[in-house]
Amino acid sequence: MDAPAIIDTLNALVADSVYEPGTSQDCATIYVPADRLVATCTALRDAEALRFSVLVEVTAADYLPRDPRFEVVYHLLSIAHRRRLRLKVRATASGGIPTVQGVWPAAGWLEREVWDMFGVVFDGHPDLRRLLMPEDWEGHPQRKDYPVQIRKAVQTYEPLEITQEEFQANLERDRTRRTTH
Repeated sequence: MDAPAIIDTLNALVADSVYEPGTSQDCATIYVPADRLVATCTALRDAEALRFSVLVEVTAADYLPRDPRFEVVYHLLSIAHRRRLRLKVRATASGGIPTVQGVWPAAGWLEREVWDMFGVVFDGHPDLRRLLMPEDWEGHPQRKDYPVQIRKAVQTYEPLEITQEEFQANLERDRTRRTTH
């Protein structure tokens, strides 16, 4: 089932929604309006013709300076129909998108990762806090405007040198340990 066919099915199930097909090489891709995200995800999960019962991943992309700046990307899987779907939702830097944790409980951790790395707010998320970065970390490191200024001294290492006798002794010691255990 390609993106236009999925869009036709969704238009019958979700009122007042305008979907756009996206370009992709590997699976159907659909742009979903943020205000219709939860209703769309519920229809994708519950409709017999679709049955996307597994939320595989949630991630985002930062397209600074474009507005809306972010695209939040949901990868879905229909085990019953053996197909994949990619949903994309455009989000501004100041606005949020609704959480889909009520549709797929696994979204909780995945949305926290996206918030932690990109700063995209998921409205209605019950526990939106740091997951990957320390609690006192400032900013969101996957944003394109995140300041990266690391200065580290160059480290050089000398190669490990041992004599032939030491090498043979190490081999013999390792061999005897393996045979006695």
